[in-house]
Amino acid sequence: MNVDIHSDTHIHTSLCRHASGTMEEYVVGAINQGLARLVFLEHLEEGINAHFRSWLTEKDFAEYFEEGRRLQKRYGERIEIGLGVEVGYNPDCPDRILERLGRRKWDRVGLSCHFFKVDGYDEHLNVLSNNPRNIEIVERYGDRRLLSRYFATLTEAVQTIPADVLCHLDAGLRHQPNLKLEDSHWQQIDTLLDEVKLASMALEINTSGYKHRGLPFPLPEIISLAGDKSIALALGSDAHSPSEVGRHFDKIPALLANK
Repeated sequence: MNVDIHSDTHIHTSLCRHASGTMEEYVVGAINQGLARLVFLEHLEEGINAHFRSWLTEKDFAEYFEEGRRLQKRYGERIEIGLGVEVGYNPDCPDRILERLGRRKWDRVGLSCHFFKVDGYDEHLNVLSNNPRNIEIVERYGDRRLLSRYFATLTEAVQTIPADVLCHLDAGLRHQPNLKLEDSHWQQIDTLLDEVKLASMALEINTSGYKHRGLPFPLPEIISLAGDKSIALALGSDAHSPSEVGRHFDKIPALLANK
């Protein structure tokens, strides 16, 4: 199993409103880390009702592309810079998501799901958030039940949205420390990976997992299963500050050598 440890293909900036640092600061950080390639993967959401917007507007994306093109010209001889998007799948409006994606030429499209509608609540629930209110709602709804819904929604997303890479395969409910994958979840994961393979997508190894659980997202067992299915791998730090670019990439060769 191989992955390019000199490419960080999942970077966020202050444009998403829950990260810090300018695009240029991330580029400089990547160069200092000795990376050959950096891909910004800013959030696109559609139809989400949340008290805090953690994604870019169309105006933000215009600024993102303008600054990105400037950085490509300034630093292009030192590092390859990609302007991508992390699409959050909302099953209520796939056509609107596809229309938004079609407005621009993206260097990389990542696919994920952060938000769910939950009965009894007006706002969408962010299942990747550590907000105490969100965690309380998850526990009330049922974490195993919601995790099943998470995998089912990711499977639908892969079947619906053309993308290059699936992000956050098992990061849903990452702030539920006692949550364990059950047999039914593993069956869903196997089906999901079959759809990833069919769609010719890569699977992301997201090294932010080392911060949360001492292992990447997804679990090594899932990475191994993807390898058995000959699914390509992509490496991303999910950096939310310039200092996090390329974080924990040094751990990956040994992890993959054991697969």
